[in-house]
Amino acid sequence: MRAVVQRVTGASVAVGGETIGAIENGLCVLLGVSVDDTQSDADYISEKLLGLRIFDDENGVPNRSVVDIGGAILLISQFTLLGDARKGRRPSYIFAARPETAIPLYERCIETLKRAVPVETGRFGAEMKVSILNDGPFTILLDSKKGF
Repeated sequence: MRAVVQRVTGASVAVGGETIGAIENGLCVLLGVSVDDTQSDADYISEKLLGLRIFDDENGVPNRSVVDIGGAILLISQFTLLGDARKGRRPSYIFAARPETAIPLYERCIETLKRAVPVETGRFGAEMKVSILNDGPFTILLDSKKGF
């Protein structure tokens, strides 16, 4: 599982011109599910998101988590994170999980995260427009296989 995590002061996602999810302070997370991901990958990413200390403390040091600041998470599925562009110019998506595998793992992340913070989501498989007000900017890459 791969995630692009951005610390935000605001983020929203729209489908067909209608906003379906929006947060203020927190994390905007683009999440890609791989063909070989399991529940343990979903749990790893979820726990990492909840514990990631990238919000400033009283001294301006990034030492607080989204839970610590009472923030929210906007979680958006994005299979293109599994795109492999090492050969040629057109990415291959053979490593991206099919919906029957990806949806349950995406939903597991949502449910795990909701136990700790408010969560808004995109719509799996939909054409979405994402607006992000990146704070910092502050962007972190996560990979459950620890590839980076």
